[in-house]
Amino acid sequence: MEKMQFKAESKRLLEMMINSIYLQKEIFLRELISNASDAIDKIYYKALTDETLSFDKDHYYIKVVADKENRALKISDTGIGMTKEELEQNLGTIAKSGSLAFKKENESKDGHDIIGQFGVGFYSAFMVADSVTVMSKALGEDTAYKWESEGTDGYTIEPYEKEEVGTEIILKIKENTEDETYDEYLEEYRLKAIIKKYSDFIRYPIKMDVTERKRKEGSESEYEDVKEEQVINSMVPIWRKNKSELTAEDYENFYNEKHYGFDKPLKHIHINVDGAVRYNAILFIPENIPFDYYSKEFEKGLELYSNGVLIMDKCADLLPDYFSFVKGMVDSEDLSLNISREILQQDKQLKLIAKNINKKIKSELQSLLKDDRQKYEAFYQSFGRQLKYGVYGDFGANKEVLQDLLMFYSSKEKKLVTLDEYVSRMPEDQKYIYYASGDSYERIEKLPQTEMVADKGYEILYFTEDIDEFAIKMLMNYKEKEFKSVSSGDLGIEAEEDQKNTESEEKENKELFDYMKTILSDKVKDVRVSKRLRSHPVCLSTDGDVTIEMEKILSAMPDNQNIKADKVLEININHDVFNSLKEAFAQDKEKVDLYTKLLYNQALLIEGLPIQDPVEFTNDICKIMV
Repeated sequence: MEKMQFKAESKRLLEMMINSIYLQKEIFLRELISNASDAIDKIYYKALTDETLSFDKDHYYIKVVADKENRALKISDTGIGMTKEELEQNLGTIAKSGSLAFKKENESKDGHDIIGQFGVGFYSAFMVADSVTVMSKALGEDTAYKWESEGTDGYTIEPYEKEEVGTEIILKIKENTEDETYDEYLEEYRLKAIIKKYSDFIRYPIKMDVTERKRKEGSESEYEDVKEEQVINSMVPIWRKNKSELTAEDYENFYNEKHYGFDKPLKHIHINVDGAVRYNAILFIPENIPFDYYSKEFEKGLELYSNGVLIMDKCADLLPDYFSFVKGMVDSEDLSLNISREILQQDKQLKLIAKNINKKIKSELQSLLKDDRQKYEAFYQSFGRQLKYGVYGDFGANKEVLQDLLMFYSSKEKKLVTLDEYVSRMPEDQKYIYYASGDSYERIEKLPQTEMVADKGYEILYFTEDIDEFAIKMLMNYKEKEFKSVSSGDLGIEAEEDQKNTESEEKENKELFDYMKTILSDKVKDVRVSKRLRSHPVCLSTDGDVTIEMEKILSAMPDNQNIKADKVLEININHDVFNSLKEAFAQDKEKVDLYTKLLYNQALLIEGLPIQDPVEFTNDICKIMV
């Protein structure tokens, strides 16, 4: 029998196929099952126009059989089969796809879409097999044919005895090597796992003889292994069912079956789109944050299916980073895939799907915020930080998308509020959205800097996360209202008369404040009369964009660039301590040194900043006690 050779370009492509195109060897089973499904689809298409042909779905299936003893794996189908010419065209020329040609001929007909369109998937079998044998009998033909190849050396075709229409593929599985264990492709549990992973939603039954441990007939204590034919795949995916047929429990079960998380989903989003691009999607917002969410090991992305066949476990292009917590899947018939189906081309369809999904997630989160506040707050406790990172990232490019989803703790409401809720309550004379930063709500509430704003009756947002101020700096304003830290140099609420009094006091005590500034050297930018303090003697404020909280966060980073806030020591001239300062300045300059250092260190402690010399600080306290 004459051995026919692959064309030169086909031979080179086959070498690439075996060695590099597919990322995982297990993909071969997905490809062969997809081809088998195509073969059954072709009979379905034919039945639409051929009155002599009926299509009874119960008669069509795919079967996988492992023969460990002979190291053989067989995949058979009851599909349309191939003639001798089709075997030569489809299997003799790599990248010649019968499925693609069939699809083009039948584009105007209703029915199932053909999965295999690239004509290379079949050759993935050579990644795990020394030889591949194909026995096929085409619909309407009397003679069957056998195609056989050991890879790049070519192939043979000869007549073959086969009664039923359809195709059988037998893979002679390779022997194990030091690097690869090919035995796994003969193991029942492994084959079942691969089928469930990639081909669970193929629309026809995928059958296997499965070993079950059962009690022997007539015995109470003896058990035996029994082989039973079982359907491995689910066939009908949940996302193709009508939403009205599904319950919350159905979605939860799907979430658990797909191992999207160990928690219960807080919300599910079921999308069916039939427009410029067709796709189905089921998305989940988890209840709890994954343990590795902020680690390098975490991978964002949705499962991506093409017509029910899993193409990618994690398609990162479908989700923006700020929605990376979303789990789920997308299934589309319109994707442009590369020849291995494992890498997406950057085409309009993918970008359009991603854009639509992004809008839908935001819309659903807004609905959750409006209709079920308790659930939204539970979500926000887990993933609010990620939304803030989204505002801060990409130089604020996404702030318009995310600003209405943000929440912060309110000094008045004593709970989380949105920026919209804050602005809607602002008095007419309030110019800014005020915020204060600190380690906890309790500590912020005691900050001296909040006194003046609180006395005016203005609401203050409490920032307790390291990202908060950075995100707000990028946001800049909300509904034309700028953000203002209670520690900023100018709060914008001082009355004209108070301003004049402050300026007068600063002139009067300029010599004292200049002396204090000299004592503190480069520790502070200035020493001033405080406009904000009521009951406290001293506090630190800042000039410029970098606040004290931002300085603390930046200094804790591995690439600390020693960025410092421009600190200002503010003195409450209505406090008894200031009288002591003035008296010491007139009579005993050494006491001014002592008082100045004590006040500065007190201000540092209030801010949660470290004291440079704790021993000196304790000694200074002792000095004023004796």
